[in-house]
Amino acid sequence: MITSEDFYKRLDQQVKEGKPFVAYRKPDSMNMVKTILQKDSEVYKSKDLKESGFIFSAFNSESSAYLIPSDSSENLEYEFQFKEEEDVSGSEIIEAEGNFSQSEIDQRDHENLVQAGIDDIKKGKLHKVVLSRSETVELYDPSPFRIFKNLLNKYPNAFVYLWYHPETSYWLGASPETLLRTERTRFSTMALAGTQVFKGSTDVEWGGKEVEEQLFVTDYITNTLEKMPAVRSLELSRSYSKKAGNLLHICTDINGYLTSEENIGELIKELHPTPAICGLPKEKALKFILEKENYKREFYAGFLGELNLKTHTQRSSNRHNQENQQFSSISKKSDLYVNLRCMMLKDGNARIYVGGGITKDSNAGDEWMETVNKSQTMKAVLVK
Repeated sequence: MITSEDFYKRLDQQVKEGKPFVAYRKPDSMNMVKTILQKDSEVYKSKDLKESGFIFSAFNSESSAYLIPSDSSENLEYEFQFKEEEDVSGSEIIEAEGNFSQSEIDQRDHENLVQAGIDDIKKGKLHKVVLSRSETVELYDPSPFRIFKNLLNKYPNAFVYLWYHPETSYWLGASPETLLRTERTRFSTMALAGTQVFKGSTDVEWGGKEVEEQLFVTDYITNTLEKMPAVRSLELSRSYSKKAGNLLHICTDINGYLTSEENIGELIKELHPTPAICGLPKEKALKFILEKENYKREFYAGFLGELNLKTHTQRSSNRHNQENQQFSSISKKSDLYVNLRCMMLKDGNARIYVGGGITKDSNAGDEWMETVNKSQTMKAVLVK
């Protein structure tokens, strides 16, 4: 393990040499920040999701996913030290960091988009569709390392990452949503939907619209997995309120087993994109998004994380079973997250991506305000 200063010096050197890297902290790893540094400047992409390394995939699954291969990379880590957060108001953010104004045109366009989605749902064309927008913010201090540290500090329970690739520029995020975790044949995923502002407690009441939205996601994932021959022994938790920054979401944990480790690629393709970031029916919702949103999501609402990493496990020894000390096993682990609460840094600007699930009970004005709340959450990390 190295010092924080040396850690970021290595990242800076990696950028100067034009070599990809990713730095990240998992939700369950406390304050340990890892980085995977690619040793060369080659462009690697995943072909069948059977490779081993760190994957960075776009929302549109037809696009190729970037990969930092395990066998062409170096791993480092350091211990992040939390700092006490300051209360930063919206006006202070505007003064400190750049132009955060939201034009009436942006609001009108997004409300019109949402209303079109509501209309199609009421006509029976869709059950749900997730619609998004982006905001571009000019930054006075566009340092990706500074923003990454702010994300680490603000989101202790999220998957926080900083990705760099010469072909994609910088991406940063703090995702509350697991797409898939696997170890050998065991896997877990989650159904996450619905949003409200956190006000000091996770013991809150949820409206019918949010409950229905989250139930759509849970039912879709469960039904999809039950139809897969490679999946067995599904278990669902009770739904609960999950905190992500200053927001709450409804979450259901889903666990099960695969018949073989080789089926992980099939499972990923079935899960992505989930109803939480696309809609239902998936094909019709995806078509609506690609035709109506009028911008490319790129890697927003895609997925990223550790793919098929080999883990060496030594059997625990004891005096009564000395012969087992010589045995060890190698297993594959994957830890993938949906790329939410994210931004792209390029040319001194931050492009922030936000969205929300639309159902028959949605209101266009309320959905606009939900995206405003989400964008303010991300803007807070842009402050010096």
